[in-house]
Amino acid sequence: MPGVPSDATQIQPLPLVVGTKHGGENHDLEREVVALFDSYRSRLLAYVSAFGISNNDAEELVQEVFLALFCHLRLGKSRKNLPGWIFRVAHNLALKHRRDGSARYQYADADNALAAHDHRLNPEEHLLSTRRRERLVSVVDALPEQDRLCLMLRAEGLRYREIARILGISLGSVSASLTRTLRRLTRVDGQ
Repeated sequence: MPGVPSDATQIQPLPLVVGTKHGGENHDLEREVVALFDSYRSRLLAYVSAFGISNNDAEELVQEVFLALFCHLRLGKSRKNLPGWIFRVAHNLALKHRRDGSARYQYADADNALAAHDHRLNPEEHLLSTRRRERLVSVVDALPEQDRLCLMLRAEGLRYREIARILGISLGSVSASLTRTLRRLTRVDGQ
């Protein structure tokens, strides 16, 4: 495609924000944001996809999150709990994207959120593992959206308070959702 670099992983310089820091600090900030992007990109893609957003749109939303992060940090705003900030912005952008009707719905495969298959298993173990994963995926797929999002955010290591703030629900709702979800998963996993 003309005008598009052939190396998709090429790092492009981030835009300057008028009236903010310049020079070496800008380069350090850019490296920090790129490192955060590398750490959180795949997890944010999985999270945003849980809203039924297509892969291409999810990629764009994740890029918007990190552009917003760069601008946020360039303006000298709070660095407190950047992972929570990143997921909250991703959540809000995904909701806005879906609400505006610009989302091309594509249901996320919950299997991506589960651990990768261990290729060292023998055929019998592989079959048992596959069946177990299918049962768990079916439970996750059947969860109400709020329960699925609570589970995904908790799996990312966010605390109940952070999840409540990101989803705009009470702390008790987060607790009830996770308890209900874990009970379902445990019951199905025990079969």
